[in-house]
Amino acid sequence: MTVTAAQPAATRSPSSSPSARTIITALLATTLLIKACGFAYDFLGYYIGDAHGTTAAGAALTVFGVGWCVGQLASGAVTDRLGARTACSIGLLLAAAACAGLAAAGTLRALLLLAFCLGCTMDVSRPALSAEINERVTSEGARTRAQGWMYWVSNVGVSLSGGVGGYLAHEHGYRTLFVANAVACVAAAVFARRVLSGRPAARDGREERSYRKMLADAPLRWMVIASIATMVCAYGLVSVLPLVMNADGLPPSAYGTAMIANTVAVLVISPPLTRVLVGRDDRVRFAVAPVLAAGSLILGAAMGLAALQHTTLGYAAAAVATVPGEVCYCVAIGAYLAAAAPPGAIGRYQAALSGAAAIASLTPLGIAVALNTGGRPLVAGLLAASAALAALACVPLSRSLRTSA
Repeated sequence: MTVTAAQPAATRSPSSSPSARTIITALLATTLLIKACGFAYDFLGYYIGDAHGTTAAGAALTVFGVGWCVGQLASGAVTDRLGARTACSIGLLLAAAACAGLAAAGTLRALLLLAFCLGCTMDVSRPALSAEINERVTSEGARTRAQGWMYWVSNVGVSLSGGVGGYLAHEHGYRTLFVANAVACVAAAVFARRVLSGRPAARDGREERSYRKMLADAPLRWMVIASIATMVCAYGLVSVLPLVMNADGLPPSAYGTAMIANTVAVLVISPPLTRVLVGRDDRVRFAVAPVLAAGSLILGAAMGLAALQHTTLGYAAAAVATVPGEVCYCVAIGAYLAAAAPPGAIGRYQAALSGAAAIASLTPLGIAVALNTGGRPLVAGLLAASAALAALACVPLSRSLRTSA
């Protein structure tokens, strides 16, 4: 990964400021730690479903999604105003408290409240880390690759969390996972405190962009719409899959097997496919909109297939089939952020796209209802329709990106 260091802040001497490559490596390691130990979200549905039923599990995941939306918007604003260090470290410490609360709570009301709190805090690091990349790296091509690697590492971490956590839950129970998640959040907060930038310097000509002003950005609007529809399918791995596997009576270790298969596929498929999409000069070889549309359709087909499975092998095969779609989505989002996010609003732009994923996470309750009323064919049809909507949104997205350029 080729990066070019940004000019150091006035308060830092060049000799004491770490290189951009070192910073990016530290950010990737932090992301991997947070996602690989993100057991609370991955197994929230299983945990509540076992005790209170499938509908309660879907409700908890939906409440988590509401908190996720709130947390992303808040984190983006705090990142741009107070700096990545403050946003990331405080958010992660609050996430640790929510994870510890899950390990202690027992009533459904308390679990729903903690699910909301967890949603508000669990992914607050993403806008902060994304803003740090764009601040530290001046080359647009290098930013594209770094943003893409950030999403790729996130996917690997989520898959590892599901895979390893499934076996740990089977042997030691869910509460052990929640405690481990809390410890990882504390460690990541301490690490972020040491490596991330503090309060941004004076605006020095940077444009102040509120979320209201960002609504006037046509490419961003279409990108958010396409991302929401795409992520409904992508996050099926950690929302739909536990619901349908739990309905089949499969243990958490079966879910772990499917997620390990996804992890292996990510490690094997991502490097060559990323090289096809991104050249050696760190430039994306294809337009953002077609790449995003292709990723959406692949994810929709794979998750529609997953909804119709009943065996561990079938679920694992479907999890593997999602990987090319994940890679296309990661590359498209990374390229868009690297080129379109203006200085002073990077956290908000990342928060808008992360918020799209959060909105997509509101679907588990609807999926649970669809599963109980129309069965698996209805769930598969809804996922396919969401992918088709994302692909259609890429048409005006492509037009608006050309106009903006």
